[in-house]
Amino acid sequence: MEIKPIRTNAEHEEALHEVERLWKAEESTPDGDRLDVLITLVEAYERSKFPIDLPNPVEAIKFRLEQQGADATALIGVIGSRTRVYEVLRGDRGLSLAMIRRLHDQFHIPAETLIRPIKKRKRVA
Repeated sequence: MEIKPIRTNAEHEEALHEVERLWKAEESTPDGDRLDVLITLVEAYERSKFPIDLPNPVEAIKFRLEQQGADATALIGVIGSRTRVYEVLRGDRGLSLAMIRRLHDQFHIPAETLIRPIKKRKRVA
C-alpha cells in the first residue's frame, strides 16, 4: 500500500488492513515507522468523518461518579453545598470556573467537557 492521505472509505479500509498487518512491528524499524504514519492518517480521517461530540457536563460528572462507585454526596465541597450540588445535577445552575477546576483536579474530568454549557431543564408550568 502506498502511503498517502486517506480520502475514501475504501482507502480507509485498506489502511486499517495494513495497520492490522503491521500491528506488532517494532519501533524505529521501517515497518514500525510505516505503522506510526498509517495510524496518524487513519486517526485524521476518522476525526473528520466520524466526529464525536463531547458529553454534556452534568452527564460527564454523573458518569465519573458511577465509575468511582460514588454518589452525589462526593460532590459536596467540590461543587459546594448539598443544595448547590443538586442544582447543578438537575441542570438548574451552571458550573463556575472554580467548580470546573475542582472537578477537573479531584475527579479528572476533562476541563474541555466541563466548560460546555449545561442544558437547562425545561420547567413544566
